[in-house]
Amino acid sequence: MTPLPSLMVAPNGATRTKADHPALPVTLDEVTETARACAAAGANGLHLHLRDADQRHLLDAGAYREALAHLATALPGLPVQVTTEAGGIYAPGHQKRIALDSGATLVSAAWREITREDGATAFYQECHDAGIAVQHILYSAEDAEGLARTLPRAMLDDPALQLIFVLGRYVAGQQSTPEMLAPFLGWMKAEGICPDWGLCAFGQGETACLVAAHAAGGKLRVGFENSLLNADGITARDNAERVAEVVRATA
Repeated sequence: MTPLPSLMVAPNGATRTKADHPALPVTLDEVTETARACAAAGANGLHLHLRDADQRHLLDAGAYREALAHLATALPGLPVQVTTEAGGIYAPGHQKRIALDSGATLVSAAWREITREDGATAFYQECHDAGIAVQHILYSAEDAEGLARTLPRAMLDDPALQLIFVLGRYVAGQQSTPEMLAPFLGWMKAEGICPDWGLCAFGQGETACLVAAHAAGGKLRVGFENSLLNADGITARDNAERVAEVVRATA
């Protein structure tokens, strides 16, 4: 399995547009140039969302294959993780096919979305057998406990298991704090597992939360998908500025 990059940039997400920030990339060329700038600033991985011509969230296996081929040429060696986020548009069956048919070796999938329909355990096993590393998106300790019930125990115990804990997504104002990490750390300790885990965080607290995750041994995901703000509350110029701040803060 391809391991998680230590600092992944998530430059756009499923919902923000250029109306939110003019430097938010929506076309593949813009994503490519953003990824290039972020790599120069210290990121070593890209979390990829695609958009259609109207800037809407797009899950399309063919478009992903084209994008991955383009990025492999433009930025050789940069690991790229594709999202399967529903975005209020796609059903679990479609999300699963995207994970399996996109050609990606790194995929993110939210446990609470994939389990809206039956067959989640079989899907996770199929990905594992195909060499596709699924980073399980967990928004709460309850999600984590649900994942533990869904996965075979051998898969849960595998140190190659990839997780991402998301802080602040479902709280008022989408503002995260480092203290929100504690339930996830407690869950891993209680389960006795040492997975390949990372963290992302919403709002102005993004940098502080990522510093806390780094100190706890986690990997990091930063970018305009989760926050447009630097730690001082000032809107970042672009994704590369967010990456650079996190690199400095965790040095």
